Amino acid sequence: MADQPKPLMPHATATWLVDNTGLGFDQIAEFCGLHILEVQAMADDLAGSKYTGRDPVHAGELTQAEIERGQADPSYVLKMQKAPVEVTRTKGPRYTPVSKRQDKPDGIAWILRNHPEISDAQIGKLIGTTRNTIGAIRDRSHWNISNIQPKDPVTLGLCSQRELDAVVAKAAKKAGATEGAVPAGETTSDREKLIEELRAEREAAEKAANEAAQEAEAAAWLEAKRAQEAEGDAGE
Repeated sequence: MADQPKPLMPHATATWLVDNTGLGFDQIAEFCGLHILEVQAMADDLAGSKYTGRDPVHAGELTQAEIERGQADPSYVLKMQKAPVEVTRTKGPRYTPVSKRQDKPDGIAWILRNHPEISDAQIGKLIGTTRNTIGAIRDRSHWNISNIQPKDPVTLGLCSQRELDAVVAKAAKKAGATEGAVPAGETTSDREKLIEELRAEREAAEKAANEAAQEAEAAAWLEAKRAQEAEGDAGE
């Protein structure tokens, strides 16, 4: 069940389930792939963002019978009836959310430093940027170069690990790099060690970011809950 697909709009779906069913917070959180505190904050109107509910029954992701089973048995895990169809872009440049666009220079700098074999065209397609921007970062003429810090684009959310690995492999193949042809001055073991270190660094950064986000979320929810309880006590 841990690998089953999640609703197309998890927060909006969770909002609808909270408002229209008697399902437990843990059941809704599990089905929507959210933290239970997020669901409870929605129920208590403490969530930072308000979502318009999305009916998963109408969307075909749940059936009424499945909801009734969950309401009758608090330990029941809801089963997705039909996985949502992923929305994909087939034309145009890679779309990057506005909140992440400021991270692009950091991701570009990381690729230039760690994978010089990747061409500007490949970087542009992977990150969704222009050759002029890449060139400015490479020759350090970018207007914000003093604040650019090389950061893994996967950790920044600019691309997936699979996409980055595919580009690296394609660039290496084009450059003529094979398992039997190791760059001068570098042994196979050294190269493998470097790759392993970069992978460990990336995984550690992702884990730390996830833990920090969960801790901050839990702390914010608890603080809001305590403030609400204090207001209630003061009014008595």
